[in-house]
Amino acid sequence: MGAGRSRGDARGEGTGTPDRYSALAAVRRPAALGVLLASASFLSVFYHVVDVVGGATFLMMEVAAVALAAAWLGGFLRERTAVGLTVVGFALALVGYVLSVPPSARALFTVGRVLADVVALLTGLSVLRLLNAGAWALFLVPVPTFLATYLLVRRRDAAAATVAAATTGFFLLTGDAGPWVGLAAAVGLTLAFGFGGLAAAGRRGVLAQWDTLAVLVAVMVVATSLVTVVPGSATNPIVPGGNSPTVESSLVANTDSVGVLGSIRLSPEVRFTVEADEGDYWRVGSYDRYTGGRWVRTGEAEPYADQLGPPPGESERLVQRVTARGQLDALPAAWKPVELRGRAADTAQVTDHGGLKPGTTLIENDTYTVVSERPTATPGQLRRAGVDYPGQISSRYTQLPESTPDRVGERTAEVLNRAEAGNPYDAAVAVERYLERTKEYSLDVSAPQGNVADRFLFEMDSGYCVYYATTMVAMLRSQGVPARFVVGYTEGQRVAEDEWVVRGLDSHAWVEVYFPDHGWVRFDPTPGGPREAAEQSSIDTAREDGAENVDVAGSENGSYETPTATADPAGSTPGPNQISAVNPDEERFGTAGATAAGGGLTANLTNAGAGGGAAGDGGDDGWTPTRSDVAVGLAGLVGLVAGARRFGLTGRVRRTVWLLRQPRADPSTDAQRAFRRLEYLAAVVHRPRRPGRRPASSSRRSRATASATAPARSPTPTSAPATGAASTPPRQTGPSRRSTNWSGTTRPSSGGSGARAGRRDPRPAASDGVTVRRPSPTGRRRRDGPFRVRTPDRI
Repeated sequence: MGAGRSRGDARGEGTGTPDRYSALAAVRRPAALGVLLASASFLSVFYHVVDVVGGATFLMMEVAAVALAAAWLGGFLRERTAVGLTVVGFALALVGYVLSVPPSARALFTVGRVLADVVALLTGLSVLRLLNAGAWALFLVPVPTFLATYLLVRRRDAAAATVAAATTGFFLLTGDAGPWVGLAAAVGLTLAFGFGGLAAAGRRGVLAQWDTLAVLVAVMVVATSLVTVVPGSATNPIVPGGNSPTVESSLVANTDSVGVLGSIRLSPEVRFTVEADEGDYWRVGSYDRYTGGRWVRTGEAEPYADQLGPPPGESERLVQRVTARGQLDALPAAWKPVELRGRAADTAQVTDHGGLKPGTTLIENDTYTVVSERPTATPGQLRRAGVDYPGQISSRYTQLPESTPDRVGERTAEVLNRAEAGNPYDAAVAVERYLERTKEYSLDVSAPQGNVADRFLFEMDSGYCVYYATTMVAMLRSQGVPARFVVGYTEGQRVAEDEWVVRGLDSHAWVEVYFPDHGWVRFDPTPGGPREAAEQSSIDTAREDGAENVDVAGSENGSYETPTATADPAGSTPGPNQISAVNPDEERFGTAGATAAGGGLTANLTNAGAGGGAAGDGGDDGWTPTRSDVAVGLAGLVGLVAGARRFGLTGRVRRTVWLLRQPRADPSTDAQRAFRRLEYLAAVVHRPRRPGRRPASSSRRSRATASATAPARSPTPTSAPATGAASTPPRQTGPSRRSTNWSGTTRPSSGGSGARAGRRDPRPAASDGVTVRRPSPTGRRRRDGPFRVRTPDRI
């Protein structure tokens, strides 16, 4: 492709551009592999963003078109012009994104807000938190794609890889790129610089140094896999032998995203107390965008201003007085909060979902009062609510990643058909009941690879509240029912008629489903009995161990205990006797979590509550390698092989096998192989034979072979014929060998001091024209007149 060369190409050979432009030849070079790998790293993040919000197919078509255009322009467009086009394209992309935002949200754009958002993006604000993240990705992906492709076809490998790696670095700052994506960018950058530096040496130079690059890449892969914990984070992955994170730290840290972790433990420490007329779920926050592996809260928080709007349907008033018993980074309250009182109200914020966030961390004994209007719709009213959802609710709360397997929706439809659910309320109850019956409650699980809801629904037998709630939301959304993921605390331990003590182990995740004219209604698919048993076991164990901050006044011997069945003042989740429309086939779906018999489940949960042990799954079945483990293992193996080659270990192993193993063929071949081995060993013990010098002449070897195999005959006369120069000299025996000096005169190899001193022999030459010289015991050069003559060490 391409029709010529730019002037910049003709100004020197340093650009690396060949006389004839060829994009295909540029891509086929070894250094292009690094550029492509670094480009794939940032393109994978863009793809993930649009996969979550929709538009993955259009993104791939856009990237292909931009790459082809850049490859064509690389044949004649100057680099300075290409960089200018990139800058202009970046500015137009930002303008396009701003225009794509709804006018109501665009009115909030100010210079200060935009600068604050930019700083937030560079310090951990996920791109997925943007309301119009899909448009943002589609507008911006052509910018780095064009510049990286253009530089690649121009054979500016280092510059192209730098552009791609810098784009990936931006996503690392926002938290949208994982460690493996960052590793791919680093490896690509290394390969581009390494192969680019070896390009001048040609193919032989690349082949000679490939093992060095392989060792470097393997070290990067293995080192990245070992560094799994960032200091100071409460929701980091678990290192072998370390403590699991608590449910609370992974749920109610009041961050803008919640990840789905593996094994967790329960914290029995008291967090706050609540004084209210009735208990409830103390809600902290909700999340609307599901990525397949985590939940993200979109939208911006606004300062709290006096009051909030009530729910659209009938509700009842509940006043709660909350007192912090330690540091608290949330404002727990029953749904839906409409008024906040106290010093916390001065700095509080309201999320885009109607929840409350503190402006500052609450410390011990800080108190605030919150007034909530709790929905009171009956099951009959919710069944008749219909499906006339507002457009914003429908588009925002039915989102699923495009990569979500179809079997999630197929299994949900099967559950609803068996339950004969004909409305969203019956559908929510059916899914809730299905998960309670078919899954066991356990705190000891392995974090699944891929889509969490799909894995929990089809490949996992047990899990805890995060898995139950995530799966229920995904199942309802697959049928077009608006639902969202909610975190907070259950009501806790009741210690008085109007007081509850809430601990860290009461942190929980549940589901809210939207109903027209009634708003958001709570559903909880996690089995209540096993969960409460695990919580109580953790409290008892902590009390026996004398742990601190487990109780406050009245909680250890309170007159009220936590009810075995969680009350639902809103009437949103009816009891077992009210679920008449749900009757899944037990033989097909099972009855795992809610019907465990014999106390075995409770016994397992005791260990889980004490330290995050197995609960319901019978313990650890052994280590099963994941795809990441296999990739790290292969990288380490390649690195070991390349390192062994780099330091000559593979050659030593090969030579050792060659010395020890001698396959049998025919006598002549076996003799030659044995001779080569002896020659190698002699070189190791003494020194290698010099190039071009044979240990003995072929004629001598042939005569020696002939004399060993021929029959005995009379000795050959040793007298020389009259034509001295043309005659064959007599064969020498013994340790002496003959040698001809450079001056043409000869002397015997053994004799007087003249021969030993290396001086010219004044005696007449022998009749055969040669002089026999005693071999040098050291093998060093001996003087013979003005020249040096090399004599071999040994025969």
